Amino acid sequence: MTLDLDAVGRSAGPSEVSWTSTDALLYALGVGAGQADPLAELELTTENTAGVEQVILPTYAILLGQKARGLHVGFGDFDRTKLVHAEQSLTLHRALPVEGSAKLTSTLTGIYDKGAGALVTTTTEGVLADSGEPLFATTSAAFIRGEGGFGGDRGSAPEWAVPDGKPDHEVTVATRPDQALLYRLTGDRNPLHSDPSFAGRGGFSRPILHGLCTYGITARVLLQAIGARPADLASITGRFTSPVLPGDALTVNVWSDGGTHRFRVTGADGATVLDRGAVTTR
Repeated sequence: MTLDLDAVGRSAGPSEVSWTSTDALLYALGVGAGQADPLAELELTTENTAGVEQVILPTYAILLGQKARGLHVGFGDFDRTKLVHAEQSLTLHRALPVEGSAKLTSTLTGIYDKGAGALVTTTTEGVLADSGEPLFATTSAAFIRGEGGFGGDRGSAPEWAVPDGKPDHEVTVATRPDQALLYRLTGDRNPLHSDPSFAGRGGFSRPILHGLCTYGITARVLLQAIGARPADLASITGRFTSPVLPGDALTVNVWSDGGTHRFRVTGADGATVLDRGAVTTR
């Protein structure tokens, strides 16, 4: 099993993808909206509540890259059970509409040698299908265990310092035991999150929660904590550091400095599960 280092720089697309208000509702439910109180987040979970206009959680943009066809850039042969989501960032050039169409292009931007494994980064850019106006850009990094040691560039890590003092906001939320089964209906059918035997081959005792589910939960909770609207989100980035099991509680810690908010998420056992997080708002 080898990685194709020559794949760096290859692109796929453009591919057109559409989404509806129903997709937005399902995504909101998948990341826990309305779970604690069905009446608390009706702008995310309903489209016909009197006096409430539906909005979309902007991290849904990341899923559009998974939903679009023909965007995969091959980079070699490897054991899929050894692949885990490592990092994710999203930049929004404008507010994501509740429904619409976009054209997406993906580029494999790097394969880095981390010794114990390889880190593969892919950037997807989206523009509005009708006007071509820039909509968002998202970069995903996957870590593939056992595929490092090929003598390549290790890559650089963005600066992120542990904030001083207590967090300005600390919110603990529950996840459902069936959270991964619900979230997978948004489009991510990776069996790591549903098939016990597949998860076992990857070294996990049971199927784990999607990293992007934790990511979406964090974005939703953080925006509420700082009093921002979903449309206010300008960017979000974070690094996945430990798996989350469906049913685990998550604690989101936020340190705010103007329009920039650094965050760290811990799991039920206190271990950090999402680290080096940063959100900017408009």
